[in-house]
Amino acid sequence: MLEARDISWKIGTKIILDNINLSLKSGSRVGIVGPNGSGKSSLLKVLSFLERPTSGQIVFQGEKYNGRIPLSVRRKIGMVFQDPLLLNTTVQDNVGAGLRMRGLPGQEIRQRIREWLELFGVGHLEKQQARTLSGGEAQRVSLARAFALQPEILFMDEPFSALDAPAREGLLDDLALILPGTQTTTIIVSHDFWEIKQLTERALVMLRGKIAADAPPGDLLAGTLTQETAEFMKHWR
Repeated sequence: MLEARDISWKIGTKIILDNINLSLKSGSRVGIVGPNGSGKSSLLKVLSFLERPTSGQIVFQGEKYNGRIPLSVRRKIGMVFQDPLLLNTTVQDNVGAGLRMRGLPGQEIRQRIREWLELFGVGHLEKQQARTLSGGEAQRVSLARAFALQPEILFMDEPFSALDAPAREGLLDDLALILPGTQTTTIIVSHDFWEIKQLTERALVMLRGKIAADAPPGDLLAGTLTQETAEFMKHWR
């Protein structure tokens, strides 16, 4: 589905990403975890074509991309950010906005809106103004909007960090049930290893712009690690 080949990114003399090599299979669920400033969100931005690396190549579905990314490729990509970034309109209109831009038939748009709002437990809020929602409700609507587009690959950057504990735990539980059934290739960035463990089958530990470990989450808890990675993981082991 997606491959990073010798990706490096520098801003001035500062190294943001340092020689990243990574391959993601279609349908896989991958978490990227690490301390602040480790490069995890920067890697997500490069993989999702939001930023261009200084050197290296991104290969998406067998095609190499170095410059302008075609709209046909961008439409295969879904994004969910820490802040929901909802439009100042109803919940229904927010979820349907991207579908209308793609020219889908009205009946299919309405069906997808209802389906994904119900799956994320906010179907009863369909007619409500999005800007009046709680943080947890808004993020559920943001996720419904992303999944309604049926992306082939979905990137999530710290989607739970702005939520209080009850909203976070409830959304994590629901997403853990929903994700495996979609077969959508998913990359989730978090500073919290427990989120990665609950939602993904493969975890990358980022330290100082490099992938310091790449293994199933359970293996990172039980396996032998380098001293630097073990120091980061000690909070969860």
